[in-house]
Amino acid sequence: MDGVIASTLEGENLPEFKSKTTSYVVICWIIAAFGGLMFGYDIGISGGVTAMDDFLKKFFHSVYEKKLLAKENNYCKFDNQYLQLFTSSLYLAALVSSFAASKVCSKYGRRFAMRIASSFFLAGAILSTASVNLFMLILGRVLLGIGVGFGNEAVPLFLSEIAPAKYRGAVNILFQLFITIGIFVANIVNYFTSSKHPSGWRISLGLAGVPAIILCLGSIIVTETPTSLIERQKYEKGRATLERIRGTRNVDAEFDQIAVASEIARQVKNPFKKLMRRSSMPPLVIGIMMQVFQQFTGINAIMFYAPVLFQTVGFKNDASLLSSVITGLVNVISTFVSIILVDKVGRRKLLLQACIQMFITQSIIGAILQAHLKSTNSLGHVEAIFVVILVCGFVMGFAWSWGPLGWLIPSETFPLETRTAGFAFAVSSNMLFTFLIAQAFLSMMCHMRAVIFFFFAGWIFFMGLFVYYLLPETKNVPIDVMVERVWKNHTVWKRFMDDDDDNEKGNSKENDVRT
Repeated sequence: MDGVIASTLEGENLPEFKSKTTSYVVICWIIAAFGGLMFGYDIGISGGVTAMDDFLKKFFHSVYEKKLLAKENNYCKFDNQYLQLFTSSLYLAALVSSFAASKVCSKYGRRFAMRIASSFFLAGAILSTASVNLFMLILGRVLLGIGVGFGNEAVPLFLSEIAPAKYRGAVNILFQLFITIGIFVANIVNYFTSSKHPSGWRISLGLAGVPAIILCLGSIIVTETPTSLIERQKYEKGRATLERIRGTRNVDAEFDQIAVASEIARQVKNPFKKLMRRSSMPPLVIGIMMQVFQQFTGINAIMFYAPVLFQTVGFKNDASLLSSVITGLVNVISTFVSIILVDKVGRRKLLLQACIQMFITQSIIGAILQAHLKSTNSLGHVEAIFVVILVCGFVMGFAWSWGPLGWLIPSETFPLETRTAGFAFAVSSNMLFTFLIAQAFLSMMCHMRAVIFFFFAGWIFFMGLFVYYLLPETKNVPIDVMVERVWKNHTVWKRFMDDDDDNEKGNSKENDVRT
């Protein structure tokens, strides 16, 4: 038996798993991806709402008064900690809830966690829409954040585990695709509701409940992942589910691989403790750093505050919202590039190419603003249009690289015994740094001015070095043989794995001597 397990995990002569793309499994992918649409809608909606005068007058009157001053500093007119807290409080709540979501995913399954996510998000949307004071508004954001924490933990895991290995990248990127669709839809909604006085902002916030309802009802229809069922010792149901989603009864090899991984996972009583072992460091470091770097591209600063940013460079309110719609559309279209290429050219090439593209666009945006946008003037029409084009170029690069792959890579690189715990660290890291960027961006823009774009460009440069030297390629590698095929063969990370193997062999010999 030990030989079978070793052979299975090492993937020696591993046959290609049989699968067909059935209509049912496609429905499961799409319904689960609505968790991404919830997240994306909130990212897009918050920036547009904070640019609406009716919203500012009701909750942030001091910001509204500063905005009206004709000679107010371009870079500081929206600098208000409470306004930033409206956006960032969601991500602080998501950070905390992601660890609870990890426990729920392991004990009750990915599907149940998605149901919890949609329920909290719906409650948050209702409370935000009905808010009459700042306390209700922030509490609504906290409930939305709990929903985001559960959704961002469960959905990428669900998609990675239910997808065939050869399509796993493309299927997992559905999560990011729906995030971009959510952002785009939110930008369109904001464009039309901004003229609905005095409660257009309530419509914008309330429509967040629509994707939550779809995910909640859809979670009844979709199947649980075979991995989760087998992990919880529901073997017959797990096999039946595997046959159903693969469209064939010939699933012996894949079922055996999942069963072996699940048996090893059950022997780990404390997955969070195992994550601290040396052999767990490679996927943990990669998982966390992918999320940190994703935020330090500056993408969420642009997506959260795109209308505010475009107002800063000289666009009027409607024009700034329309510019956000354009960047949102670019975001959606460019994500399809990743879906098409990720399982063909691989993860690393997409990330490295995007680093070059994002570095150039961020640097040029910073140079234009540094040269032409002072404290009280506006950019010329040509310069402002060029900034929008550069922002679109930046968004393109992010949308086919760090956006989707930031979620894909952590969801596919952890072994089963630490998968939910490890991904919880990845999600919480994303939420932590999203919170920090959302809370600090407007103040950073006030104090750093155009230099903030050089700040993000500097981070992008280091991201490229990180990918080049430390990120392994994982395309077409079955999810449960990552350790043997990826980590133990990487120039840097194999040292962590070899040392751990030596320790385990030493402990085994010591136990044999004692026996």
